[in-house]
Order: sequence, then C-alpha cells, then structure tokens
Amino acid sequence: MTKVDFMFAIGYQGVSAIVDKNSRKQYGKLSATQLAEKGLFKSAFCEALFEDDIAKQEELIGIYNKMSGELVPAVDSMKRLLGVFEVPLNISRVTYV
Repeated sequence: MTKVDFMFAIGYQGVSAIVDKNSRKQYGKLSATQLAEKGLFKSAFCEALFEDDIAKQEELIGIYNKMSGELVPAVDSMKRLLGVFEVPLNISRVTYV
C-alpha cells in the first residue's frame, strides 16, 4: 500500500484497502500541514503515521486543537479519535471507489 492510498483509505476488507478515488486525486499532492489546514485531519495524520514522524504527528495535534477548540493531549488520543492506529501490513490490493 502506498502512502497516498493509506492517507485516503476509507476501510479495509480482508487484504484489500478501499480508497476514496476522488479525494486521492483532489488532495493527494498536498502536505500533511496543508491537509490539516483544510480540515482533512485523518488524511494528514495518516501521512505522518505512515512516515513514522512523531514531530509531525504532534504538530498536527496542535493544528487540530487550535482549529477545533478541543484538547487532544497526546498522539495516542489522536489515534483513538481518528480510528487510525498503524499502517496495515497485510494489504496486497487496493480498490478505488
């Protein structure tokens, strides 16, 4: 699974990732910060998670806290909020919808 596919995955079925084709096409070239500024926090956080960039994850939490008025205290809390915990390793196919 590529980074962009992971960023725009909307679900998984067995060894297949289900990816939002339109969002991938429209927003796939934006950076994590640009995605977060547009309110696409899940995609932004997935990029930082794919790259295993803790500093970027924390930066995105700061952007989220500022824009939402909420207080997400840590990376693990953001993972729970967005429902994204790790890059799945068993994905061998991608389906675009």
